[in-house]
Amino acid sequence: MERLSIVKVGGKVVEEKDSLEKLLNNFSKIGGNKILVHGGGRSATAIAEKLGIETKMVDGRRITDEAMLEVVTMVYGGLVNKRIVAALQSKDINAIGLTGADLNIIEAVKRPVKDIDYGFVGDVVRVNTSELRVLIDSGVVPVIAPLTHDGKGNLLNTNADTIASELAIELANFFDVNLYYCFEKKGVLLNPDDDNSVIPELNYTQFKELQQTGQISEGMIPKLDNSFLAISKGVKQVLITNPDQIIMAKGTRLHGDKRNHF
Repeated sequence: MERLSIVKVGGKVVEEKDSLEKLLNNFSKIGGNKILVHGGGRSATAIAEKLGIETKMVDGRRITDEAMLEVVTMVYGGLVNKRIVAALQSKDINAIGLTGADLNIIEAVKRPVKDIDYGFVGDVVRVNTSELRVLIDSGVVPVIAPLTHDGKGNLLNTNADTIASELAIELANFFDVNLYYCFEKKGVLLNPDDDNSVIPELNYTQFKELQQTGQISEGMIPKLDNSFLAISKGVKQVLITNPDQIIMAKGTRLHGDKRNHF
């Protein structure tokens, strides 16, 4: 099977011009088929503030009421997405900006209300890659924003890490998929206060042990949960890294077994 690289970019990398430029330069050097999935939460927060819309977060997750859904649709599907597409065109990469609603790529359901009402937040239920694969086979590079739809005309705000993982799992039926989570750190850190304490290789058992001790916490937990799910479902490789290291494939490489220790 042909190789496919899926790069998810978020955090400060997608928000700051210099770091995004560095990432896109390196992304443009990745050979073969590729997809870029992006976030943009900081930009959404900044735009919401300008519009007088309060941002509500619970455990790092955004509460998406009707007003905030309009903001994230404008920012993720418009501002951030098209800036990335335009930048890639300048590097001779024929990119197209999409959401999960476009080509019916990703269907989701509105998250059920339990302890917290997250509002218009979507949990992925179905991934359809047939038209996406036509684009990829034509040499087009999809740039996918973190929005899905429910099949009933409603857009839903959906975690970009989850979108990258779900796309990787489905596309692993057709390609040798390498999934990269790219953010401002060099990888998964053993000591959150030491940027050089990168764990070079990590398996699921070790991840859970470090989660219990609190050495891996907060936003890294759902990222790793998504990563290990992807590996268990046939994704060839997952690497957590930063823009400087993506071409060298350095960072934290994830494994599904206990062969590797740090």
